[in-house]
Amino acid sequence: MSEISKILLVEDDLSFGSVLKSYLEINDFSVDWIDDGKYAMDKFRKEQYDLCILDIMLPNVDGFSLASEIRALDKTIPLIFLTAKKLKDDVLHGYGLGADDYITKPFDTDILLAKIKAIIGRNSGIDKAKEEIILGKYIFDPTIRSLKMGDDERKLSPKEAQLLEMLADSSNTLLSRETALKAIWGSDDYFTARSMDVYITKLRKYLAGDSNISIKNIHGAGFQMIINDDY
Repeated sequence: MSEISKILLVEDDLSFGSVLKSYLEINDFSVDWIDDGKYAMDKFRKEQYDLCILDIMLPNVDGFSLASEIRALDKTIPLIFLTAKKLKDDVLHGYGLGADDYITKPFDTDILLAKIKAIIGRNSGIDKAKEEIILGKYIFDPTIRSLKMGDDERKLSPKEAQLLEMLADSSNTLLSRETALKAIWGSDDYFTARSMDVYITKLRKYLAGDSNISIKNIHGAGFQMIINDDY
């Protein structure tokens, strides 16, 4: 890996978390370590990661719930569960949430390191293939939060880019209001819902240059980005 890959580690065991963070950093990874599940999504939304390592038995928000929220926001980022839970149902549940691997403690750190390198290596090709998203006459690059039409380019805020990416991923189908709020704002209360309505209005203005794109409000359910390909 020519560039340093960044990992989000969510582990509540302070001793184990400290050791694993140091081990990964010695092996040329950048690691953000969070020891409480309720703070992990805030960190995930603010940073760009190449891989997430999640314990399951976390305080406040468990690893399975955390993985669901991460997947709602980013469908391609690799996830590894690192846990003492060995029951078959737990393993199947982990893979069902889209985990790339499910590793039970204790484990060999060299094997974990090899798996991390292999998963990031495989995923890097996927990331490059999905850098730009075509939205009618627009080109949207979620990596650098850029929305372009011809020579006109607009830089989006992190929340604008996250919301547009989720709408694009579910184009012509429904994006649940609850899913978007929890993934981007962390909760679905009245105030965050009003905030998202403001962001939807902004995105409509940004996309107004193409009459074939519209974002419809599905009352009580969410939003739908409709793209007509009639050019």
